[in-house]
Amino acid sequence: MARTLWLIVGAAVLLGGGAFAWLTASPSVPQRNLASLSGDVNRGAYVARLSGCIACHTDPAGDGAVLAGGAGIDTEFGSFFAPNITPHPEDGIGSWTLADFSRSLTAGEAPDGGHLFPVFPYSFYTRLTDQDVVDLWAAVNSVPAVAGGPPEHRLRFPFNWARGVGLWKRLYFKSGPQAPVEGSSDAWLRGRYLAEAAAHCGACHTPRTGLGGLDSDRKFEGGTGPGNEKIPAITPEALAREGWTADDLGYAFRTGLTPSGDSLGGTMAEVIRDGTRYWSDADIAALVEYLMDPEKQRSGANR
Repeated sequence: MARTLWLIVGAAVLLGGGAFAWLTASPSVPQRNLASLSGDVNRGAYVARLSGCIACHTDPAGDGAVLAGGAGIDTEFGSFFAPNITPHPEDGIGSWTLADFSRSLTAGEAPDGGHLFPVFPYSFYTRLTDQDVVDLWAAVNSVPAVAGGPPEHRLRFPFNWARGVGLWKRLYFKSGPQAPVEGSSDAWLRGRYLAEAAAHCGACHTPRTGLGGLDSDRKFEGGTGPGNEKIPAITPEALAREGWTADDLGYAFRTGLTPSGDSLGGTMAEVIRDGTRYWSDADIAALVEYLMDPEKQRSGANR
C-alpha cells in the first residue's frame, strides 16, 4: 500500500513537473528563412529610427555610445536596463547569428533559448517583415563594437524569474505577421504596420493588466510609462476631444510641439528626439492617417 502511494505521489510530481515545463516553455514560433535576403545598412538605420532601438539602447545622459546599453526603465515590476547591442563579441551581440537576432526580435528568445523579458517589445516586433529584420541586422553590425554595458535588471520576486515569462507568453504573446485588411489604402496599411509593429505605439499607449500584458479591449486608451508616467490616450476620439488635427499630429511627430505650443515631454520626447523627427514625410503621414481613423478598431485591424 505504501509503495503504491509513493508511486502515485511520484507520478503526480512528474506530471506536474511536465505540465509546468510545458507552460513555461516558449510557444512555438515559426523559423524565418532569411538566408536569401541581403541587408541594407542605410535602410536598416532607418528601421532602427522607426523601431525605437536608439532611444532604448543608448544612454545619452551617461555619455553612452550608440546602442551600447540604455538607461534604466523603472516599472512596477522593478528596473530594467536595455542591453548592449553593438557587435562586441562578449558584451554585445557580436557572437550572435542572424537567426539568433531574428528569434530575439520575433520570439523573445535569447540565443541559448531563454526567455527575454517583455519590456523588450517583441510582441510587436514579431510582426516585422523579413526584410526589415535583415536590414536592421546589417545596421546594428555596422556600429563600432563597444565593451561594457548596463547593470543587471533589478526586479522584484517573482518577476525576476525569467522562466516564468513562458507563462506570460502563453497568455499574451501571439507571433506572426499582421493579417491582411481588405479595402484599405497603402498609406493606411503602412500606418498600421508602423503603429502595430515597428513603432509599437501600443506598448505605452495601451493599458496593461496586472501581469503586464496589453489589455486588447482598451487599445490606445492610455497607459502608464516608465516611472509611473501617465501616457495619454491616442484613440481617434481622444485626439478629437483634445483638438488634434492631422496636421497638428504630423507636426508634433516632427517637432515635438503640441497645438497649444507646448512641448511634448517624458517618453514621447525621447521617441521624437531619436525617432519620428527622422521619419520620412510619407511615413509620418501614414501613421497619422491610421491613428486618426476610427475604423482601425474594426475586427482584425490590429493584426
